[in-house]
Amino acid sequence: MSQDRKNEPRPSSSKLDVLRKHPIFSDLEPAAFDQLCRYAKLSNFKRGATICSKGDVGNSLYAVISGTVKISTSSAEGRSAILNLIGTGEVFGEIALLDGGERTTDAIANSDCELFVIDRREFIPFVRSQPALAMKFIELLCARLRWTSEHVEQIILQDLPGRVASALIRLTERHQPSPGRTITVTQQEISEMVGMSRESINKQLRAWETRKWVRLEHGAIVVLDAGSLQALVEAGSKGE
Repeated sequence: MSQDRKNEPRPSSSKLDVLRKHPIFSDLEPAAFDQLCRYAKLSNFKRGATICSKGDVGNSLYAVISGTVKISTSSAEGRSAILNLIGTGEVFGEIALLDGGERTTDAIANSDCELFVIDRREFIPFVRSQPALAMKFIELLCARLRWTSEHVEQIILQDLPGRVASALIRLTERHQPSPGRTITVTQQEISEMVGMSRESINKQLRAWETRKWVRLEHGAIVVLDAGSLQALVEAGSKGE
């Protein structure tokens, strides 16, 4: 470990607690977690800043301490697709980190963000010394693959109402849904998630607002009736 790294101030305990609560790291022994924390470098990104780009060398793992990160890709024609929104307490960048290949997507700060960045040169030897941690990452990769398969299925097989309902359900489930759950997401971001125009998204959301299934706010959507949205998804999205 370099002298510069030794002299870096240790992140506050409250920020380290966010890392500790992640399912991947929650079972680490205290000594192992303390070692991991020595590798974690705190970095701040302003909203709209590029954290990493598709094609970059995958030399870091990222953990979100505060804010939201947009995982996206774009075409040569300028069309964008949002693949995921990573929130507080979640990690990203694990695929390129583990196989040493290029980044497969762009990661953009969707709000002002505070991240822990862990360098691959330190993290890979650490994982090799912690077999249980390696299994946690296998489980994470499997969960990512299942999520991706479900997302592709929804895009291919569902109509507009089903796509939008599925997207809202996914976003609320991630944050332990409750009545009146507010999702910080714009209609443009929803359109980029489901592959439909913003105008179509607005029309659908307005129809649901009339039914009091959702409430539209500036830069956010409040889910008032997740049950009705879920029923729409399960019924095969046959109605609007």
